[in-house]
Amino acid sequence: MSEHAPAPADLINQLLGDMHLHGVEYRRIQTGPDFGLGFEFKPGHAYFHYIAVGSAVLRCDDGSEHVLTAGDAVFMPRGEGHALVSSQKQRVSPIDSFSAAPLSDSVAGVDTCPSTHAVPSAVLLYGRMAFDLGGMQGLSKLMPSVMLAGYNDAQFAGLLPLIDSMKREVCSGRIGFAGILARLADVIAAMIVRGWVERGCDDASGLVAALRDPRLARSLLALHDDPGRDWTVDTLAAESHVSRSVFAERFQSTIGVPPLRYVTQIRMHLATRWLSVNKLPIEEVALRLGYTSQAAFSRAFKRVNGQSPGASKRNRVA
Repeated sequence: MSEHAPAPADLINQLLGDMHLHGVEYRRIQTGPDFGLGFEFKPGHAYFHYIAVGSAVLRCDDGSEHVLTAGDAVFMPRGEGHALVSSQKQRVSPIDSFSAAPLSDSVAGVDTCPSTHAVPSAVLLYGRMAFDLGGMQGLSKLMPSVMLAGYNDAQFAGLLPLIDSMKREVCSGRIGFAGILARLADVIAAMIVRGWVERGCDDASGLVAALRDPRLARSLLALHDDPGRDWTVDTLAAESHVSRSVFAERFQSTIGVPPLRYVTQIRMHLATRWLSVNKLPIEEVALRLGYTSQAAFSRAFKRVNGQSPGASKRNRVA
């Protein structure tokens, strides 16, 4: 590999470091022998489930089903609708229809176990998370709808100590257990995503192929390092040490969009995060992303996102 081209692992590390995943809400759920919990589609979010005691059937809106047993963790990166049921024919009720008792700032307890049962049949942790892959946001569309980390699955051996810790916290009820559960869930979900990337993303195409291509990896790394630079096709090609025509053709055929459109997509994704999560002023975001005026930035933002930066910021706060 040329000394000018970073190893694919370097670029993957760089982009994964930009991943933001944090819980919006969590529920520690206790059930009786019969239960049906429904979870609606949540764009821009991911779902996390961990089975501490008992078993459940994960029934997805696309018709697929997965049998889960104690120790299994599930990450659903696209926030698709699904249900957790005790059996395939069990009637489902929305999770929000069950009363929840606060256990900490972000975790609540749900108990659907009938009073006639002294011991719950199943104990699980559910989490809904804001999921932002930063520069790798395109990967979210390529991820499988269900990412299952089985307790006895050798490819997730590094997760076992964390899963063991989660089981102890779910079942012990020790002081501060709820906050620790939330943090463990975030870390386990992030490790599941990392494991998928390290395994080659199940041979997904597009951006993944670009990560493995030394001719594109350098320009992508430079772009993600400095998105506000005055990028042109020529300057991007220079980073890859190939001609403008070769670079443009290779970029288009691998990633599926022209180089400068990709530059704009990355900038607008960062802009959305900085405005809504980091609460930065519009003028500061425009400056960071290399726009000569707030008006020019606003035009680009509206062209990509369909609304002005101010409207986007207000809608996300709402």
